[in-house]
Amino acid sequence: MLDANLKTQLKAYLEKVTQPIEIVASLDDGAKSREMQELLQEIAQLSDRIQLVEQRDAANARTPSFKLNRPGTDVSIEFAAIPMGHEFTSLVLALLQVGGHPIKLDDKVIEQIKNLDGDYSFETYVSLTCQNCPEVVQALNVMSIINPRIRSVTIDGALFQGEVEQRQIMAVPTVYMNGEVFGQGRTGVEEILAKLDTGAAARKGEELSAKEPYDVLIVGGGPAGAAAAIYAARKGIRTGVVAERFGGQVLDTLAIENFISVKETEGPQFATALEQHVKAYDVDIMNVQRAEQLVAGDKLVEVKLANGGVLKGKTVILSTGARWREVNVPGEREYRNHGVAYCPHCDGPLFKGKRVSVIGGGNSGVEAAIDLAGIVSHVTLLEFAAELKADAVLVKKLKSLPNVTIVTSAQTTEITGDGKKVNGISYKERDSGEIRHVELEGVFVQIGLVPNTEWLKGTVALSKHGEIEIDARGQTSIPGVFAAGDVTTVPYKQIVIAVGAGATAALSAFDHLIRSSVEDEAPAAKEAVAA
Repeated sequence: MLDANLKTQLKAYLEKVTQPIEIVASLDDGAKSREMQELLQEIAQLSDRIQLVEQRDAANARTPSFKLNRPGTDVSIEFAAIPMGHEFTSLVLALLQVGGHPIKLDDKVIEQIKNLDGDYSFETYVSLTCQNCPEVVQALNVMSIINPRIRSVTIDGALFQGEVEQRQIMAVPTVYMNGEVFGQGRTGVEEILAKLDTGAAARKGEELSAKEPYDVLIVGGGPAGAAAAIYAARKGIRTGVVAERFGGQVLDTLAIENFISVKETEGPQFATALEQHVKAYDVDIMNVQRAEQLVAGDKLVEVKLANGGVLKGKTVILSTGARWREVNVPGEREYRNHGVAYCPHCDGPLFKGKRVSVIGGGNSGVEAAIDLAGIVSHVTLLEFAAELKADAVLVKKLKSLPNVTIVTSAQTTEITGDGKKVNGISYKERDSGEIRHVELEGVFVQIGLVPNTEWLKGTVALSKHGEIEIDARGQTSIPGVFAAGDVTTVPYKQIVIAVGAGATAALSAFDHLIRSSVEDEAPAAKEAVAA
């Protein structure tokens, strides 16, 4: 199951294991059990510290599944999945951590996890094609190792479709805690802790408010923010980055094939590389913090946070990026994560054999339709314009697929449901005005981006589309406040352009600091001469 190269790499990793690992597998006679058995046997053969125990347990509700145990302790991690694809890294990390390899978390975070008062049983539903799922899986796994009162099981929704149907899970990752929905979407350790430790937010707010003003304070941790941080730090000035999630929208991107010098990578890997590059410099990264207000003063600019904290900067760079645009029709928000989805790579496998629609005929929409066509029974693509806007090569591929219907000049009017989940979509034929309805089980929205600027209204000047207006230097309408990336009026929303814009904004901020210091020194010099 594992090729020779992968076995060699895994064997090298397993040499770091210092504690014995017991793999307890619950199997039956099915094909998936045989596949899991093959994988686990190959892993066990790579280290003499690993013992595989196979059991035929009809009482186990999830078969096939397996647990990674540290004998003689309460340390245990469970997979009701064959963790290949994006989850293979989760498996490798789980093996290392159960095997005693040091956990790479801040000491304060580890202590906070240890001190959680309660018993928590987490069930995380994933798909193996979901690039957002591994973060929450790895976060809960590591938390369960640090605190034995935390239990974590990863469940492949495609493998346990009956369970997914019963719980009406239509988006991944979906996390249950003690039998109740805990959260959906990409989530890290700090975000989970903030929900479990209710006093953590206030404590963090006080901690952040006590920080000294930054020379450059960057709001947003995507490609633009990361580039700005690197360029600012290289100037030797005090630099801070506050971000709701470091990596930004890149974390939701599957394939990146147009970043110059990097032939091909995936969004989460690119985001990790960005963070590692920033951490190579003296940059204060404050992650999982949402900015809520910008207040410009005479000398300092304040950024007020959702947790009550206030950060200050002599200059500020706004790089809060963008998010998926909504259709804004009845039913969209009501059925979000219950049939309405925005990530075909993540949630597509949950709609296997079902009927879905894709709204949007640009590159993202057409690519989504092509990918989904290989999973679902039928795809209906709706495009508002008279023609698809995607690249010709993608349109040609889409039109060659037998289970795809393309409808142009179609205005989506409603997403319908039965009160629990989506059951159809309605659209108006723009040529005739006639309303059509298509029965289906899922709707994937792919109609572009909207800038994250709601919190800035009434402060910096915004365009009619809500983007921050900037000049060639990244300067906004407020002196000392700069902006970069998809949140701005830059015409093309591309990673490589955002990186360049971040560098430009940082250099402009540095130039502003120099000029401001000269202006501040001039009156003092005149007073000295007069004296």
